[in-house]
Amino acid sequence: MRLVFAGTPEVAVPALDALLASDRHEVVAVVTRPDAPAGRGRHMVASPVAQRAREAEIEVLRPERPRDPAFLARLAEIAPDCCPVVAYGALLPRAALDIPRHGWVNLHFSLLPAWRGAAPVQHAVLAGDDMTGASTFLIEETLDSGPVYGVLTERLRPTDTSGDLLTRLAFAGAGLLAATMDGIEDGTLEAAPQPADGVSFAPKITVEDARIDWTAPALRVDRVVRGCAPAPGAWTTFRGERLKVRTAELAPEHTEAAPGELVAGKKAVHAGTGSHAVRLLWVQPQGKKPMQAADWARGVRIQPGETLGV
Repeated sequence: MRLVFAGTPEVAVPALDALLASDRHEVVAVVTRPDAPAGRGRHMVASPVAQRAREAEIEVLRPERPRDPAFLARLAEIAPDCCPVVAYGALLPRAALDIPRHGWVNLHFSLLPAWRGAAPVQHAVLAGDDMTGASTFLIEETLDSGPVYGVLTERLRPTDTSGDLLTRLAFAGAGLLAATMDGIEDGTLEAAPQPADGVSFAPKITVEDARIDWTAPALRVDRVVRGCAPAPGAWTTFRGERLKVRTAELAPEHTEAAPGELVAGKKAVHAGTGSHAVRLLWVQPQGKKPMQAADWARGVRIQPGETLGV
């Protein structure tokens, strides 16, 4: 098939690579979000998908909105058979959905109908799911509700961050998306409607969602730290300034600290929660680079009874 791939961030690149390597299909163009400012200098930078497409010497389409007439006209000229999608980042109008004869097929990082929306991996970690996965489905105008072509499963590990899990799903899902294209092309694969039961939603994680509630049980604090890593990053406050908690681990042997109370030793820093303590491993003070929690504690000279999140 002639394919136009739609995607934007780094997590979409493995799937693009898998399709570029296919001897059954031809990726003739990519659709991605427009260049955006990045870094301290806020210079305009092309998306990772655009950069990879440029390396592969294929056409890059960067519409401000997928409903732009010029974009729709160019897509119709290209006349793709199918448009595989991974984390493109914009809603597709009916006028775009109708152009490829096999539609737009999305690789979504959950076992649909669970966790429809922008942040399925983060919500799976926050919810403490034991199992998640990825699904390929035919895009409809309603959110992540289309019929499913294929799925794969992935077990969540106790120490997984969202970044860890998303990386594994990106590479495993690349093979699922390529196999889905093969099945659509040879007619051996039909999409099945999603179950009506088990629907849950995964909206984008906000900065406020990432704020640690130290009165919550340690297991919840641990999930927030892991679920919000690497972005937006779990955070709290210390002496009136924001402090990001980059990594932490459960410390059930420590039960004496009040919620948020800091207990600093020579080699370890613990913070109390609504149950037992967590050990802070890496933190990032406001305006500074990440550092080991023990080094931070020595620098700020934590006083007895000082508390996070006040």
